[in-house]
Amino acid sequence: MASSHSSSPVPQSNSSDAFFKKEMDATKRFCPVQSLPDVCPKEPTGNPNNLHDSPSLVVDQQRWTIYHSKVNLPAALNDPRLAKRESDFFTKTWGVDFVDTEVTPSFYLPQITKEHFASYQQEITPREKVHERCKNICTSKDTFDRTLLHTHDKSRTDLEQVPKIFMKPDFALEDPLTFNAVLPWSHFSTAGGKGNHDAASSRLLQEKLSHYLDIVEVNIAHQISLRSEAFFHAMTSQHELQDYLRKTSQAVKLLREKISKIDKVMCEGSLRVLRLSLTRNNCIKAYNKLKLMATVHQTQPTVQLLLSTSEFVGALDLIATTQEVLQQELQGIHSFRHLGSQLCELEKLIDKMMIAEFSTYARNDLNRPLEDDCQILEEERLVSLVFGLLKQRKLNFYEIYGDEMINTAKNIIKQCVVNTVSQIEEIDTEVVVKLADQMRMMNFPQWFDLLKSIFSKFTIFLKRIKATLNTIRSVVFLVLDKNQKNRDLEDTLQKNSAKESTVDTEVAYLTHEGMFISDAFGDGELPAGVGDTASQRNTSPNSEPCSSDSVSEPECTTDSSSSKEHTSSSVTAGGVEMMISDDMKLTDLELVRLANNIQELLYNASDICHDRSVKFLMARAKDGFLEKLNSNEFVTLSRLMEGFILDTEQICGRKSMSLRGALQSQANRFVNRFHEERKTKLSLLLDNERWKQAEVPAEFQDLVDSVSDGRISLPEKKTTATEERKPAEFLIVEGQKYATVGTVLLLIRIILEYCQCVDNIPSITTDMLTRLSDLLKYFNSRSCQLVLGAGALQVVGLKTITTKNLALSSRCLQLIVHYIPIIRAHFEARLQPKQFSMLRHFDHITKDYHDHIAEISAKLVAIMDSLFDKLLSKYEVKAPVPSTCFRNICKQMAKMHEAIYDLLPEEQTQILFLRINASYKLHLKRQLAHLNVVNDGGPLNGLVTSDVAFYTGNLQALKGLNNLDLNMAEIWEQKR
Repeated sequence: MASSHSSSPVPQSNSSDAFFKKEMDATKRFCPVQSLPDVCPKEPTGNPNNLHDSPSLVVDQQRWTIYHSKVNLPAALNDPRLAKRESDFFTKTWGVDFVDTEVTPSFYLPQITKEHFASYQQEITPREKVHERCKNICTSKDTFDRTLLHTHDKSRTDLEQVPKIFMKPDFALEDPLTFNAVLPWSHFSTAGGKGNHDAASSRLLQEKLSHYLDIVEVNIAHQISLRSEAFFHAMTSQHELQDYLRKTSQAVKLLREKISKIDKVMCEGSLRVLRLSLTRNNCIKAYNKLKLMATVHQTQPTVQLLLSTSEFVGALDLIATTQEVLQQELQGIHSFRHLGSQLCELEKLIDKMMIAEFSTYARNDLNRPLEDDCQILEEERLVSLVFGLLKQRKLNFYEIYGDEMINTAKNIIKQCVVNTVSQIEEIDTEVVVKLADQMRMMNFPQWFDLLKSIFSKFTIFLKRIKATLNTIRSVVFLVLDKNQKNRDLEDTLQKNSAKESTVDTEVAYLTHEGMFISDAFGDGELPAGVGDTASQRNTSPNSEPCSSDSVSEPECTTDSSSSKEHTSSSVTAGGVEMMISDDMKLTDLELVRLANNIQELLYNASDICHDRSVKFLMARAKDGFLEKLNSNEFVTLSRLMEGFILDTEQICGRKSMSLRGALQSQANRFVNRFHEERKTKLSLLLDNERWKQAEVPAEFQDLVDSVSDGRISLPEKKTTATEERKPAEFLIVEGQKYATVGTVLLLIRIILEYCQCVDNIPSITTDMLTRLSDLLKYFNSRSCQLVLGAGALQVVGLKTITTKNLALSSRCLQLIVHYIPIIRAHFEARLQPKQFSMLRHFDHITKDYHDHIAEISAKLVAIMDSLFDKLLSKYEVKAPVPSTCFRNICKQMAKMHEAIYDLLPEEQTQILFLRINASYKLHLKRQLAHLNVVNDGGPLNGLVTSDVAFYTGNLQALKGLNNLDLNMAEIWEQKR
């Protein structure tokens, strides 16, 4: 009955056949009637969820909708203008014939008749009769609902009389507030005058509470009457459940008795064996723990012994193992509470000792005598130090080696200078104290030998550094390779863990059930490794406790075996065997960065050697010593420096630009001085040149012949001449004779010196090309000023510039033009493809030289042209024949021919005289026209013809001009 207080006053049911339904709220029982919208409503009406279907004064001001229509539906259907009523709304627009129009039946829809519904009617008719019969028998649903609602409302009205405080789930009279609310003691008073009133109030309160109790009991009874069938069914099920529980209790009791008997017979003995085995194992662990404590106690003396022999890696491994044992297996032992901090301080001390030891090793390795021997100094010691530093994560140890390299490089130069100065007697070390001043007192051969010695020492120095750093890098790469192998092994173990976990679970289950592994698996079914695992987990009952003398190695192994370091053997490039431990807590990124830094240290070593060499060069170049070197000495110095640069690049694998830049700077200064000297020399030669044909010494002919063979180089000077050769009159170049002046011969030698300097010092090719172009332009412009510009009259003191001077100048220019393509090809073979644009200088120079040659030819023609104008302007056609004018012309033509014939080739001579002849014909034609002499066969014509014949005969009689086509008929005016 207690449970009925929490039930609802009205029966509830979720099934569709329930007689009572849950009371609905008054607001939800009757749905409000939704009015249809007006033709043009001012506000939205209907369901609030459908507000978006109605017009909005805010949103739809500009959009026309059906609500804007002003004609209602009756007005649309009842049109008074029509004679009769249409039966359809659509006839208003489409006319009366719209209704009478026959619609063509669709071909896609079947014709439906009553026969199609016959089967449905036969099936539904019996159901309809049953429904009608039941409807007459049963009370209508509305009547039943009204009765139910009436009863429910009455019960609810009665319950509302009971105060709400009695209906609260937390109703308790122990609460003072609740008690005062139920029993208002304020109505009772102890005063004597009100006793009767209090008794009446007490009775009234009692009756009121009794009334409340009656109401509740009536409602409870009513609820029970409504659910009586379910209540009695639950009571019947309760009795059956109690019977089942009683039988189950008896079965459990019987089972427990059987299990107790089985426990006594089969389990107690086995459990006692297991307890004894566990006790034995605990004793073994305690014994091993004591042995481990004794071993740990000897850690500090052992570490000191290892440090005395510089076994830093072994000492660090021992400290790491001891720290791990203290943290895992000996944690909390009071006697070892200070050992951990002591080992940490000892480890810090070892770090300082290793850094000091590595610094000492680097100093000894770099400062040993620089001989050809490049063997590594104490490779085993170096490997041990590197492993110890890596183990302690001291990854900046290479910086120590770098600092030692800088100091050693300084000492190498200083020692070489001291050794060289001590062997030179001319240098008094007591007077000249500074090494730099002593070095500046050396001549070039002495200083060159010193530089050569320094370069050889630096080469050995770099090879030694490379060997040491390669050993260090090999150690780093071995650790990196070990890390990679460990990761691969972990991946393999993770893949196999699933299979092993399955076997371990099955073995644990069989052991828990008290079965032997051999009984569960057949001999052929026992998985690999399971037998060993089971033998370690199960102990034979007959086995004796392990004593100090009889404990076997597998049994006496504690958990510390799993924490011990696993090492693998590796061999360095030098053949030193190493043991790599697994506790190298270095990431691959750190190891790769360290290896790169070590490689960068080798590059820095090359830069250090180059920087020290540059300072050595600059110290010697302060007094302009290097700029005063001649070509051979500078070439020798350049080759030595280039060789050292190539050697360092081969050793270190990277170019160092400092020494190359210093060489380039000195080369630029050398080029400037070289060029200025040659240009000054050429200027002096031109200023003293008298422009007369010079004899060609045999050495210049040999020089030209060597160029003709395809190689541009200065021939070696012959110390003894077996046969003294006389100078030649002409210079023979590829079968052609060139009459030259002495300046041009020297200019050719200067040009070849430029080309040979490029071969000796390839780095100055572009600078030499620019300087050579400037030199050729200077010769062209200066020779033009001296000859064509008549500058030689004031500079040298020539009386006049003769035609011979002009022809000789033209031939010299032609000789230079002949060599320009050869020079261009020489430079092109030594330039980079991106520098080929510089070759355009030679094209411009060639054009300038050709223009100069053409100007000289024009000058020669102009000389004869002025002579013709002067002589032919006084020409008169009269006897005797030949006339004086033509005799003078032929005489001057002969002089011209005599001056240039030996200087210019025959082809150029013929072309020049054809141009002179054309000028002669032009002036003669103009004079004949002035004299009105025509080609009419008269006396005057005969006299002119005789003079012309004389001119033609004399001109063709000159050497090389006999086949010249003069075409003298052009002197006469053509008849129209």
